[in-house]
Amino acid sequence: MKILAMDTSNQVLSVALLDDKQLIGEITTNIAKNHSVRLMPAVEKLMKDVNVKPSELDRIIVAKGPGSYTGVRIGLATAKTMAWALDIPVIGVSSLEALAYQGILFDGIICPFFDARRGLVYTGAYQWKNEKLETVMEEENILMTEWLAKLKKSGEKVLFLSQDTEVFKELITECLQDKAVFADASLQFPRAVHLALLGREREAGPAHILVPNYLRLAEAEANWQKQQKEKADS
Repeated sequence: MKILAMDTSNQVLSVALLDDKQLIGEITTNIAKNHSVRLMPAVEKLMKDVNVKPSELDRIIVAKGPGSYTGVRIGLATAKTMAWALDIPVIGVSSLEALAYQGILFDGIICPFFDARRGLVYTGAYQWKNEKLETVMEEENILMTEWLAKLKKSGEKVLFLSQDTEVFKELITECLQDKAVFADASLQFPRAVHLALLGREREAGPAHILVPNYLRLAEAEANWQKQQKEKADS
């Protein structure tokens, strides 16, 4: 089974090709450039380099968020369009869950997070049990101070994974002290190969029901809904 995986949900752009569980090739970059311009050329280059034709693909796996609203939309739109054109399944996997995969050798709670500004983060807590990544605390958009208080109650060591680690490192250390573990810089960025490994055995639904997981509304949409509610109440 040949799998194409793609992640554009944050600054990192990553695409990977797997043959069953075997990684064939991967392109991952961490630069502030428009994913809408770079995603398809990256996919085309990767497939050409490893000599795989689109018709050989069996499924597509995509990061469905949370993260950048624009980045998430670009990834899902591209994945769904390709899957529809090729008549193959498309599966969405949490961007946080894919990042948590990097803690596969850690015996404790794994906490991936993305900076959501104003002291907020997109985050969740996971743990590897019996060779499976399990959710310990559900994903949410929350103040980092509140999230750290929840983690502290567990009493366990916590591995933090994030390209935004430095923004919160002092706060994390102050709250969790020796229970806080920070991954090596090489493990702080998501990779599409992990999306593929997580989604390869998951059941695919119809492409049209695959939607982004923003965890919160975009500010413009939230303001619009607020205005509509105020009009209805007036």
